[in-house]
Amino acid sequence: MDLADRPPRAAPPARTTDGEAAALAEVARRYATAITPALADLIDPADPADPIARQFLPDPRELAETPNERADPIGDAAHSPLPGLIHRYADRVLLTLHHACPVYCRFCFRRTRVGPGGAALDAAGLDAALAYIEGHPEIWEVILSGGDPLLVSPRRLDHVLGRLDAIAHVGVVRLHSRVPVADPGRVTAGLVAALRRADTAVWMSVHTNHPRELTDAAAAALARLVDAGVPVVSQTVLLRGVNDDPAVLEALFRRLVRLRVKPYYLHHPDAAPGTAHFRLSLGEGQAIAGALRGRLSGLCQPTYVLDIPGGHGKVPVGPCYARPDRGGTGWTVADPAGGLHDYRDDIGTPQRD
Repeated sequence: MDLADRPPRAAPPARTTDGEAAALAEVARRYATAITPALADLIDPADPADPIARQFLPDPRELAETPNERADPIGDAAHSPLPGLIHRYADRVLLTLHHACPVYCRFCFRRTRVGPGGAALDAAGLDAALAYIEGHPEIWEVILSGGDPLLVSPRRLDHVLGRLDAIAHVGVVRLHSRVPVADPGRVTAGLVAALRRADTAVWMSVHTNHPRELTDAAAAALARLVDAGVPVVSQTVLLRGVNDDPAVLEALFRRLVRLRVKPYYLHHPDAAPGTAHFRLSLGEGQAIAGALRGRLSGLCQPTYVLDIPGGHGKVPVGPCYARPDRGGTGWTVADPAGGLHDYRDDIGTPQRD
């Protein structure tokens, strides 16, 4: 696989005591660690709770695993018909070209599989994956993800997108990437040009979790994409100690919309090994998602979702504002401030000819 140059550097050591050094070495042995200069420069060394450091610097707590954690928390393997392909939903597949990322998030749900030196999809593997997609006319969307597809050189990316563009029933290609935020200099004119297709719509989903990640350089990279006609949405993971505060998420989502990026998903964190210190309860997440309702425009509202463990799919799990009333004749609806109101369906009586 032809990857672009300028590989990410190893993550700098976390703040340690002498007794933590061996634990951190074991974390680095189990899980890939890397951070880009763009993100490393955002870390405040004077802040022991810095939200950027928490996302990317190894932590001894990653060695502690809970009974419900899984190496494959969302059940990718059960839906993988071929190497590099995951076909969980009828109309879309996920295509993984390689396993490298510019940074390695400490909470990544694929953390047991991603990393430098991981197997890349060779020419024969790519041919097989594309033949599978071509042979399944129900597939309308192809998602390039995890390793980061924007680490592939523009030449290679152009080749892959060109072949997908030639499959008549593929209408959309979506790329999931940290690059515009983690290494914005990679979003060059050549890369942007590779994303333009004759027929297929190419969308970008950028992963960002904290407003400090949206630097001037990141904003310029996102503008290069949007100005070239590439629609951009965002994905955010709800993380304890990083963004589990409605004010932080409000600042993030407002900044994204100002940059012409639509907040798309707010993910409940997955039960990947060694990530319990990042996870909130579902009830806590619903309270945070609910706090955003009413204080943020609909443009700024992502869908709060959970990937059901075991491969059963992604579903919305945000707070519900309507429930049947006790008499079963109507509804009780909560407004954004928590006030309750009666609502009656008024659907009329169907007329018979």
